[in-house]
Amino acid sequence: MAKYYINTSELSDFTAKLKTGDRVYLSGTVYTARDAAHSAVFRMLDNGEKLPFDIKGAVIYYAGPTPTNDRGRIGSFGPTTSSRMDAFSPRLLDLGLLAMIGKGNRSAEVVKAIKRNNAVYFCAGGGLGALISKSIISSEVIAFPELGCESIKKLEISDMPLITAIDCSGNSIFDR
Repeated sequence: MAKYYINTSELSDFTAKLKTGDRVYLSGTVYTARDAAHSAVFRMLDNGEKLPFDIKGAVIYYAGPTPTNDRGRIGSFGPTTSSRMDAFSPRLLDLGLLAMIGKGNRSAEVVKAIKRNNAVYFCAGGGLGALISKSIISSEVIAFPELGCESIKKLEISDMPLITAIDCSGNSIFDR
């Protein structure tokens, strides 16, 4: 298993190289979205509206933070169970989503869409929200502020520790 330091702007150059179990330290721009945000995005897509960020080449982190502390630092920012987004993921992958970050296994339909689109699924360690938050340089709400912690946020991250859970060939750590 290899170890990679990758910027999200160069991730498309690496998806074919990444293998299940590889450690990745991801830097760059990532967007957060959970259930409610995915529903809102789908309403926008169905209505022909422009999305709050360019989905092509994007990375979505299934997460919502705890409140910012009194020093202005973002709170714990651990992953949400990814299977809750399985109904949404194939369409987003077909629109150009490059990677997803979360925890837990994905459905067969999501794996097929990952393969079809040369994408990748990363797992962030569940229970490691405080550690992961140290990788977050900045966080800005860019859509659906009324959703609170489920709003879409634009994150700038540095060396977020991840594991390649499903590679672009459909190999999965959950099949072992």
